[in-house]
Amino acid sequence: MNLTKQFFKYVSQNIFGLLGTSCYILADTYFISQAAGTDGVTLLNLCLPVYNFIFAVGSMVGLGAATRYAILKAQGDERCQRYFSNAIFCACVLSVPFLLVGIFAPGGLLRLMGGDAGIMALGIPYARIFLMFTPFFMCNYIVSAFVRNDGDPSLAMVATLSSSLFNVVFDYIFMFPMGLGLAGAALATAVSPIISISICSRHFFKKENSVQFVRQRPSVKLLGQSCQLGISGFVGEMSSGVTTTVFNFLLLGLAGNVAVAAYGVVANFALVATAIFNGVAQGAQPLVSECYGKSDKAGARKLLILGSCTALVLAAVLYGIIFGATDALVGVFNSESSARMAQFAHMGMRLYFVGYFFAGFNIVAAGYLSATNRPVEASVTSICRGMVAIVACSLVLSRLFGMNGVWAAFPASELLTAVLTLFLLLRGKKQTAKPLNIKLLFAQRFLGRKPTLRGVTGHCPPLCGGLAGFFFEHPAQVVGTGKAAQAGYHVQCVLPVEQQPLGCFNTHSGEVFARRHANGCGKGAH
Repeated sequence: MNLTKQFFKYVSQNIFGLLGTSCYILADTYFISQAAGTDGVTLLNLCLPVYNFIFAVGSMVGLGAATRYAILKAQGDERCQRYFSNAIFCACVLSVPFLLVGIFAPGGLLRLMGGDAGIMALGIPYARIFLMFTPFFMCNYIVSAFVRNDGDPSLAMVATLSSSLFNVVFDYIFMFPMGLGLAGAALATAVSPIISISICSRHFFKKENSVQFVRQRPSVKLLGQSCQLGISGFVGEMSSGVTTTVFNFLLLGLAGNVAVAAYGVVANFALVATAIFNGVAQGAQPLVSECYGKSDKAGARKLLILGSCTALVLAAVLYGIIFGATDALVGVFNSESSARMAQFAHMGMRLYFVGYFFAGFNIVAAGYLSATNRPVEASVTSICRGMVAIVACSLVLSRLFGMNGVWAAFPASELLTAVLTLFLLLRGKKQTAKPLNIKLLFAQRFLGRKPTLRGVTGHCPPLCGGLAGFFFEHPAQVVGTGKAAQAGYHVQCVLPVEQQPLGCFNTHSGEVFARRHANGCGKGAH
């Protein structure tokens, strides 16, 4: 199967799987709006940032570990097997604070998110139940990511869709026939990741499976390596939570609970849109990582172009649907027929969704940067769109234009991020043609100092200790395969000689020169 066909196979299956996940949130919203009206939608919108944070942590650990696994597997490195078991253990540990909050302080959490006394009384059972199932939410992300990266995206899609269908059906059964109310909605949502994990686990019994659960001590080092490549996934998931939190507080100040309920409608449809573009990015990730592991730069660039074009087409289709059916979509969640809420949500939908013309490209590009082992650029892009730009734009534009300024903050922040992302992609392309300048890549305050190793520039060569040794077990993971350096006995040789396209490290200029001979670049090199 050629690369283009593989791309559309992986992307389409991943989109359908993530759409299933977002659709059960829509089902939650619909059933809760029928059971508790505007207050129920407000409650769900106050809880969404917590959901986002849980999913963000699972995404960071799961996608990051699975990406490391895919790259090392493509390079034939047996260390790839250590990431799965380490990710599962770390996710269980990271879920403990959420468990404790769910058991002892769900009301305090709702108060912190802006809920009044009525919202807290309504929402404590809901928040308690879903927080206590946090380990399953996180582990579900990890298991599905590894199954997808091990060449079985179809099973991952079936698992996600099945768990989503379970959630929708049992939302109704628990809430209405069984009379559990909002607690029933939380219970259906909490059980759904267990269904997904059970189905994905079938992959581990297949002959094609190459993922192994290794008995080992938990490694902070492996977790750090995973989180490096998963930070864009974390910020991508967290961006919805940050946006929702900031918008909730701004809208509460501008128009009260009705405005927050209107944003709840916008935010739920936005989750569906974000799921579509995350599907493009996460579907392409295993293929991009495989191309990167095999040093196929042309293939990786082709996948970036395919992903960006696909995102643009999907954004146009999505906005056409939103613009043409705004009132009908808003009416689904307006069970009390509130004219004020409908007015706020109508304008919000049409302004907010313009941002996806830029957000689609940003999400795909951040996924590409992570999959090609460029975590710094991926983090810059993701943090800009998920936190810095959206907060700044919402504060400034809401002050200038009121409610419309809040809705316009999302497209404005995504446009700014798209400009930055394009700059980083073009800058990275230019730098690949230049000699590697180690001193620009490794700040000495992070990698440690050894004054005896400094040249005229005053900078020490890499791999001198400090945090480099904390997060990287092998020097090749710092410098990157194909970019290793030799500097006498001061800098370790990170690859076998026959795999080294580069030669010695010059401490005076801070550059690595092309290898001219298998024996290095010293005397006798030709």
